[in-house]
Parts: sequence; C-alpha cells; structure tokens
Amino acid sequence: MRILSRLIGYLFWIGILAALLFYLVPQVQRDMPPGVFYKEEDTVPTDLHPVVEQKKEELMDAVRAKGIDVVITEGHRTMERQDALYAQGRSEGGSIVTSAKGGESYHNYGLAIDFALRTAEGDVVWDRVRDDNGNGEPDWMEVVEEAKSLGFEWGGDWPNFKDYPHLQMDFGLTIRDLKNGKRPVVDDFADD
Repeated sequence: MRILSRLIGYLFWIGILAALLFYLVPQVQRDMPPGVFYKEEDTVPTDLHPVVEQKKEELMDAVRAKGIDVVITEGHRTMERQDALYAQGRSEGGSIVTSAKGGESYHNYGLAIDFALRTAEGDVVWDRVRDDNGNGEPDWMEVVEEAKSLGFEWGGDWPNFKDYPHLQMDFGLTIRDLKNGKRPVVDDFADD
C-alpha cells in the first residue's frame, strides 16, 4: 500500500512537471529574439526559401554592378535529382560532384544555390581565376565575397569536400533538423 501511494505521488509530480514544461517551453520560444523560431512541417519545400531567393537576387544585382555576369545553375533540387547527382562518378559515369544523397543537401530544402560565370561570348564557365571585369581580382572570388556579405556560407570554405559553386543559408538548422521537419520561418529572417 505504501509503495502504491508513493508511485501515485511520483506520477502526480511527473504530471505537474510535464504540464509546466508543455506551457513554459512555448513561452520561452516566444520570448526569444528573431531568428530562432522554426516551424515543423512534414512537406519538403519545392522552391527556394523566400529569404534565399531575395538574397540571390541581391547577389546578382551587386555583382552585375561590378561588371560580372553570374549565372545561377542550381537552386532548389528534388530528392531524385540529388540522388542522380550523387550517383554521378559512383554508379554512373562522370566525376563526383556531390557528397550528399537525396535529403542530405540544403538544396533539397530550398536553402542553397550554385553559380557559374558567363563570358562575353555567352559561355557558362566555372573558372575561378578569370578576371573579365579587369579589376585585378578573380570574378569568382568577387561573387563569393559579395555572397558572404549577404549571409551565404560558401562551399569552398568547407574543410573536406570543397564545393566551389555552392552557396547556402542554413538559418542555424542542420540537415538532421531539416530531415526532422524543422523549417526556418520567413518572418523571423525578413529584412525590416
């Protein structure tokens, strides 16, 4: 009898604690500064996140003003497309271009873009040393520096698999977070 009453007492306090956590955790999140709210979603985005889209346009305008013609070669990517790229250089012909399978890339969640340069002749190139605007700096690195100033992370800075055309905004979310349905909320990252 004594054990049963203790068990009931423990269950009572566990219930109280659970109720407090259920109430307090959302309250704490509401009091946090912008940029830390995430929504949970079962669906995977089918377009670029609106902030990534906005920053992509700002990037293109900024480098165009410097005389650089940048081309966005990839944006949002389906899981199937990601798997096909992952197969390249492995089970399919060609060179390895990614280390990420479907669901393991920020592209799959609309949070990444890839870029290249367009020459005066209209060719799309991935030449990291050319200086078509003639200012003594590689155009590629001018694009990268502008992208970083807009909040993008550059794949060329990664310690292992260097992905020089890749730019992403992770909003503090890991691939695990994204796979588990967390998504950045647009209002929390919008410019004022």
